[in-house]
Amino acid sequence: MSDFWTGKRYWLIGASEGLGRALAVEMARAGAEVVVSARNRDRLKDLVAEIGPNARSVPVDVADADSVTAAAKEVGEIDGMVYLAGVYWPMSARDWKADEAEAMAQINFLGGLRAAGAVVPDMVARGSGHVVLTGSLSGFRGLPGAIGYGASKAGLMYLGESMQADLRTTGIRVQVANPGFIRTRLTDKNDFSMPFIMEPDSAARVMLDFMEKGGFKKSFPTLFSWLFRLSQFMPDWLYYRVFGAK
Repeated sequence: MSDFWTGKRYWLIGASEGLGRALAVEMARAGAEVVVSARNRDRLKDLVAEIGPNARSVPVDVADADSVTAAAKEVGEIDGMVYLAGVYWPMSARDWKADEAEAMAQINFLGGLRAAGAVVPDMVARGSGHVVLTGSLSGFRGLPGAIGYGASKAGLMYLGESMQADLRTTGIRVQVANPGFIRTRLTDKNDFSMPFIMEPDSAARVMLDFMEKGGFKKSFPTLFSWLFRLSQFMPDWLYYRVFGAK
């Protein structure tokens, strides 16, 4: 087994369930100390009990800048931060729900911006660190029924790209992971077919391998991701004829 994780301390934000919870378990199993954060204190308590002495919890509300600042102070110095927090409601522009759209922007994008802002300055000051942002295949190009979610993930992905442009020659590693469908309470809201859907444990193992081996961006599952990446090369008239709402 690799000793990459031994002695490392990571802050996982959005770790109370789904991919975040599964990744926290995998990282602790690999030897890392994990500090897990989310709003739900009871789920965090259960997770820490499951993991054992390699874990502790620090509740946080990423929609509240003061909460993020206070949590970062309580967490203390870390080797890396993984942002996994997210909310989702399927939504078409034909049936716009402002509260839900703004909540997705608030948690999925602005929460990541706040979390990065809370840890990156210290990393820059000491010349080392690791930041992982969790985007989505839906963030590559506009999709029907993805108002709020796709846009917020696209913003988070751009944030990671800009951070990489600024920090690539420093000792700070920036990574962006773009998963497809993962079976969680969020995807349970979908009433359409979800090709290549992954279980949280399987997705977490992909993330763990990506974080250990390096590279800037990982889009997965690989075959499914090609559809989204290749769509970026399609002219607008063709793309929206194929992928736009009928």
